[in-house]
Amino acid sequence: MTAIIAPTSVTYFKRYRMELDLVAPLPPLPALPEGFAWAPWEERLLEMHADVKYQCFRNELDGVVFPNLSNRAGCTRLMREISSRPGFRADSTWLIAHGETYVATVQGVADRIGNGGIQNLGVIPGYRGRGLGLALLLQALHGFRRTGLARATLEVTAQNETAIRLYRQIGFRFRKTLYKVAEADSYRLEPIGAPHWNL
Repeated sequence: MTAIIAPTSVTYFKRYRMELDLVAPLPPLPALPEGFAWAPWEERLLEMHADVKYQCFRNELDGVVFPNLSNRAGCTRLMREISSRPGFRADSTWLIAHGETYVATVQGVADRIGNGGIQNLGVIPGYRGRGLGLALLLQALHGFRRTGLARATLEVTAQNETAIRLYRQIGFRFRKTLYKVAEADSYRLEPIGAPHWNL
């Protein structure tokens, strides 16, 4: 007897690949608001990066587009994968703390041709709108530059208009439109809610 497998319903999410030349001057790193502090990459902070990443993306569209971002175990696996890549850039991987609580994260990875890739930049709900996303982005870009990279790249979901505005403000240009496929059972059919995105 042969099993018949019904075709899986899928949806497509539009994403943009953006890039920035790091040869031109970068804006200076802004001061963090009072009570916030930088935490540079250390191996012992891997779980903290994963936890912040989970809090940033679990209820957001990117958690639907990339299911690993919508659960804590997936975020931990992703952080282990990112930090073990040959191109991992500790100088572009940061947390921001507010007191004893970590509230924002970014990671950086260089590809084989020397581009620095921004990975999973996010600020948890309740801390957005304070300039932390901009600070993380610039900290990562300055880190790429310190390690000799001449170009930065990132990908962003097309509906994330807040992030796109920020990236364009810094000088990122659109390079390519991509489509990410998600199976029907990996995304919610009901509206996700008001977009407050990850910055």
